[in-house]
Amino acid sequence: MRTTAHTPKQEGTSSAKMLRAMLGIGILSAFLIVSAFELTLPRVEKLKAEALEKAVFNVLPGTESTRSFGINSQGKIIEIAKGDTPEYTLYAGYDKDEKLVGYAVEASGQGYADLIRILYGYNPKEQVLIGFQVLESKETPGLGDKIEKEERFLENFKALDVRVTSEGLLRNKVITVKQGEKQNAWEIDGITGATISSRAIGNIIGSSTTEVVPVLRRHSLKMDGAKPLEKQAESNE
Repeated sequence: MRTTAHTPKQEGTSSAKMLRAMLGIGILSAFLIVSAFELTLPRVEKLKAEALEKAVFNVLPGTESTRSFGINSQGKIIEIAKGDTPEYTLYAGYDKDEKLVGYAVEASGQGYADLIRILYGYNPKEQVLIGFQVLESKETPGLGDKIEKEERFLENFKALDVRVTSEGLLRNKVITVKQGEKQNAWEIDGITGATISSRAIGNIIGSSTTEVVPVLRRHSLKMDGAKPLEKQAESNE
């Protein structure tokens, strides 16, 4: 019986073919992944925008139209142009008569599992928060995620006190207290079993309102409410 001996040259050729095949498969896979990402990205972005718009209407009851703005590092309200990265992003909500309902403000901070992104509604006339919604969270299902759906917890944000002093500073910083121990209008009644997550919400809102609310209050005192926000901001420069 004759046997075929594999020479080093033949083995090298086989290895090269296998390497080229693997390289080709890798390139094709990468191409397909990138193509799928590019094709689905517009839809993903659209869904995110729709979800955000719905959240704005949710935290600002009575809103019929919205406009997005930002607060820059100088503490001024500005229109957001493409590529801008303001210190804070906010949305002014207007009723059917084009009068200002309030502002929806994005904020974020560390939770138990990961970063928590939220949106809260602020009524500058009454100086209270009037709505709250979690935009993004990876908190533990059944425990930490109660911050998103427990009605008793959500009641905290229907009239949460964020009054500003005559000096233009937040009178009392928002904090979370243990469940059942809330005594003041600026306190958030926490959730037993989700202490860290509910405390995180207090930290996020406390930090954000300390910086943002005085700016919004100052501008709202100068604004007509029915005038477009950016025109009023320009007239106050």
